[in-house]
Amino acid sequence: MNFLRGVMGGPSAGPQPSGAETIQKLCDRVASSTLLDDRRDAVRALKSLSKKYRLEVGIQAMEHLIHVLQTDRSDSEIIGYALDTLYNVISNDLEEEEQEENVPKQVDDLGSQFTEIFIKQQENVTLLLTLVEEFDFHVRWPGVKLLTSLLKQQGPQVQQIILVSPMGVSRLMDLLADSREVIRNDGVLLLQQLTKSNAAIQKIVAFENAFERLLDIITEEGNSDGGIVVEDCLLLLQNLLKNNNSNQNFFKEGSYIQRMKPWFEVGDDNCGWSAQKVTNLHLMLQLVRVLVSPTNPPGATSSCQKAMFHCGLLQQLCTILMATGVPADILTETINTVSEVIRGCQMNQDYFASVNAPSTPPRPAIVVLLMSMVNERQPFVLRCAVLYCFQCFLYKNQKGQGEIVSTLLPSTIDATGNSVSAGQLLCGGLFSTDSLSNWCAAVALAHALQENASLKEQLLRVQLATSIGNPPVSLLQQCTNILSQGSKVQTRVGLLMLLCTWLSNCSIAVTHFLHNSANVPFLTGQIAENLGEEEQLVQGLCALLLGISIYYNDNSLENYRKEKLKQLIEKRIGRENFIEKLGFISKHELYSRAAQKPQPSFSSPDHMMFDHEFTKLVKELEGVISKAIYKSSEEDKKEEEVKKTLEQHDNIVTHYKKVIREQDQELEELKQRINTLTSQNEQLQATVTQQMSQIQQHKDQYNLLKVQIGKDIQHHNSHSDTFQMNGIQTEEVGKLKEELEEWKNKHKLLEGQLTEKDSVIEKLKSSQLETGTTEQSSQTSKSGGMELNNELQKELEMLRSQLQLQAAEISQLQMENQKLQAVSFLQKAAADPVLRDSGATAANSSELEGRLEQEIKELKSEVQGLSEEKESLKQHLDSSSSTVAILQDEKSKLQQEVADLKKEQDDLLVLLADQDQKLLALKMKLKDLGVLVEDEDDIESGDQGDEDEDGDEEKQD
Repeated sequence: MNFLRGVMGGPSAGPQPSGAETIQKLCDRVASSTLLDDRRDAVRALKSLSKKYRLEVGIQAMEHLIHVLQTDRSDSEIIGYALDTLYNVISNDLEEEEQEENVPKQVDDLGSQFTEIFIKQQENVTLLLTLVEEFDFHVRWPGVKLLTSLLKQQGPQVQQIILVSPMGVSRLMDLLADSREVIRNDGVLLLQQLTKSNAAIQKIVAFENAFERLLDIITEEGNSDGGIVVEDCLLLLQNLLKNNNSNQNFFKEGSYIQRMKPWFEVGDDNCGWSAQKVTNLHLMLQLVRVLVSPTNPPGATSSCQKAMFHCGLLQQLCTILMATGVPADILTETINTVSEVIRGCQMNQDYFASVNAPSTPPRPAIVVLLMSMVNERQPFVLRCAVLYCFQCFLYKNQKGQGEIVSTLLPSTIDATGNSVSAGQLLCGGLFSTDSLSNWCAAVALAHALQENASLKEQLLRVQLATSIGNPPVSLLQQCTNILSQGSKVQTRVGLLMLLCTWLSNCSIAVTHFLHNSANVPFLTGQIAENLGEEEQLVQGLCALLLGISIYYNDNSLENYRKEKLKQLIEKRIGRENFIEKLGFISKHELYSRAAQKPQPSFSSPDHMMFDHEFTKLVKELEGVISKAIYKSSEEDKKEEEVKKTLEQHDNIVTHYKKVIREQDQELEELKQRINTLTSQNEQLQATVTQQMSQIQQHKDQYNLLKVQIGKDIQHHNSHSDTFQMNGIQTEEVGKLKEELEEWKNKHKLLEGQLTEKDSVIEKLKSSQLETGTTEQSSQTSKSGGMELNNELQKELEMLRSQLQLQAAEISQLQMENQKLQAVSFLQKAAADPVLRDSGATAANSSELEGRLEQEIKELKSEVQGLSEEKESLKQHLDSSSSTVAILQDEKSKLQQEVADLKKEQDDLLVLLADQDQKLLALKMKLKDLGVLVEDEDDIESGDQGDEDEDGDEEKQD
């Protein structure tokens, strides 16, 4: 006990041992003691000494402490002491009073060395992972802290060990679900270190439902109003999403972007912005920017931008953008975030153009931001953010570019002066006394012209009033005037970038520029001089502008043709010197910085020289201008001829593309028509099939009914008494049958006449086709015959419709006949039992006779109705006969006219006399018209007689 008191700082009787000796003795006790209590007390004593004697404890006790972790797993207290001791040895988080100026480097090296010793045996890290799984607070918490410290010291090595360990990452993910906040929060810190710069672990953590858990923690902690826990969760989210396209896609598809919207619901008063809230909101904005960064794949960025618009996140950011009382750094970061959310997305750009500031009267957000950009009293970072926002608004947005340029054109300028437009602000900044405003306005206006030749031409119309009494000058001329006045380098660089962008790929603008006779001498003078290092950048840009004037020159000005400008360069500058000055641009340090990313980020206003999009233009034009300077006039001519040939070829290709496009449209329409006709044909075929089946059913019913009637007649003949009782009815039925047969014969006769006319017309058609190409006179006669033929066809159509009506009436008569036969059958069936019953009374016989008389009266009335219908049918037949007579007259006239043209009418008369062929055509026509052709012997005999009569009439004709 005295030894322990000495170790713990209590009074002792003898001299106190040194720290190294004490640690050695404690290590011996840990290694040799058999009692768990002794080992626990020794480890607790080592823990108390580990901060003061960090080096000694680490060297002497680390191996013993690891052994304790392996063997004493059952005692959570000693495990906790051992983990705390190892943490104190490995961690560099010393107390403030122990940190001195010369200590940090040594401390860092010490922690890294002890970490390397600990992880040399990978089993130690695996053992630590199993201890972290323990639920006991005294084991889990120090285990989490120790593992976090190991990752801080030797991150990649520990990450690799955890990655290959079975379920290593999944064990650590369970820390986020711990109900004890201190362990959960330290678990977040552990995952921060674990996911740094390791895409594989980032993917595993993301698919272990990390996004859901972290967003839940942020919501529980109060979103942006939360404490440092929210900050830690946001940092972990950044680790998981930054430069990890897979996790970004998973985050978007999991609908987690929608859960970010409540983060930016800031109150209207905007007061009480604590430092932690500013930090949290800043990290939240950065997280949004990670998802829509220009360095991400374009497809992933575009989908995230659309999702942010549809869930209202962009609208929420614009609300913060236009709010009052927002801290400057938050406002700047919000502008940068909105910039990247709308960059290259037409839908978001259109929405941003419609946003108005809450002022009286309301002003567009773009105008309000531009006012800040050209105001020299605004912070530098804010002005850079506004410029970036304006650039992103115009990026691949020809509609927005047109709206900006239209505010400069004379026809759209507000004459009342009540409102300030974007164009007026840009012109004001372009010609102000502040060089930074000059540069920002020039770059902004250059972005309004980027890759838009039509707007470059329209901007040539802009006229500026320089002073009272002087005539207005063009915007292009004013830019060159300011350039020649020897202003600041930053102003001249901005104007030169604007002019290079304006003149590139626009021959008309080049002509306007060269039309001013002072421009070319100014450029050559600037390039030829030997100036200081600061002026070399201006010289390079002047060389680029002159090279653009040569490369895009259409030789419309005689004094400034390509060849003459090249000769001027050769005489006054020298080609090698010109190319050397042109190369100053790409060799400049500020050029390399600007080429890295689209966002303009400069450490100071003096470094604000190049724009990202302009660096692309320089890279594109530097080579072609160098070649153009060394080309001869003959090569230029050949190149122009090649260009013309290519243009013609392109025109031809465009023409054929248009023709092919039209043919494709026609083919598509024809395909649609074919599909429609095919469907109609299928419907008609189905209808025909259905009708054929119905006709077959009616035929079967008709044949069955005939068989039944035949049987009934035989039965009727076998019972003579019953036949006498129904004699009156039988006579009526017989008469009705005779009338029906008569109607059938007349119907056949009429159909025969129709068939005869059809055959005559067919023969006439064939004869006309044979004689159609003989003579001019025969063609004239043919046209008249065709007209008559068309009239005959119309008459035939009318006749066919009448025949169909008559066929319907005959069908009705057949139905009535069937009813009569059915009644007769019932009467006979009722009469048979009476005859068989010899004991029937006279009263029953009289009653039966009365019933029969009543039914006979009803049958007579029905027969009378049939007679009336017969009269109407006769009238229809008369009208049909008159129509046939008219057709016969017209037929004879047509035959006479054809006989004058061709003598082949004798063959026609022979064909008309052919009775057999007429009979065949008659049957075919009847089948085509849907009329039933009965082949029974009795009907055939009647038909044959009718056909003989028809043949006689035809011969008489």
